[in-house]
Amino acid sequence: MDSYKTRAELKYDAKALFKGRWKDAILLNLIPTILSIVVTLLIAAVVISLSDNADTTLRNWLDNVMFSDEGTGNGTSNVGSGILSTLFTVGISFTFLDWFRNPKMEINPLKNGLQVFTKKYFLRVLLIYILTSIFTTLWSLLLIIPGIIKSYAYSQAYLIYKDQSSSISNENISSLDCITESKNLMKGHKWRLFILDLSFLGWDILAVLSLGIGFIWLMPYKNATKVAFYQDLINNN
Repeated sequence: MDSYKTRAELKYDAKALFKGRWKDAILLNLIPTILSIVVTLLIAAVVISLSDNADTTLRNWLDNVMFSDEGTGNGTSNVGSGILSTLFTVGISFTFLDWFRNPKMEINPLKNGLQVFTKKYFLRVLLIYILTSIFTTLWSLLLIIPGIIKSYAYSQAYLIYKDQSSSISNENISSLDCITESKNLMKGHKWRLFILDLSFLGWDILAVLSLGIGFIWLMPYKNATKVAFYQDLINNN
């Protein structure tokens, strides 16, 4: 009988992995952490400006820069930031997967954190991102809930690709197959992952209230816990 780990056990696995090596985990997540802190500070600046009755011109400019999706330039910027954020996160997740399987492995934060930008991974990861974004958007056109559900169904595609790329050549790996396998792997587990994400909400709020400083510890913790979730899935399949 399958025995899946609880949220507490998955989080324990992440913390156990970092025991005595939090420095490696933090440095590995440094780039996306800095981006999160910058975004938090920018949002705080907008809120302060608006609450202090900033003049209309300044408010409009801040609204257009921070929140508007209209206009080719800003739309392109939003898409680009989404792709970059995903690439960074995927590269870190790949490293955590290797780390879980070899707890004594040496971590090179820059090399490991940016591994997804190498020839081996970049194009396939980008294609998975594009395809899952298209599929999720199409489902979201029906209602927002189906889009969210599908995003969880596709969530393991990157790590599945990582495992497949270790055993067969990239030329023989289909991005669509990775997405399909993720859908199959996540049957009955989408709610589990949703609740796992929700369990970090309090920490997310505290990280924001600390002006983003808390993300230094939170991002490695969250990313590693999600990789532990994937490892738990495949151990039971």
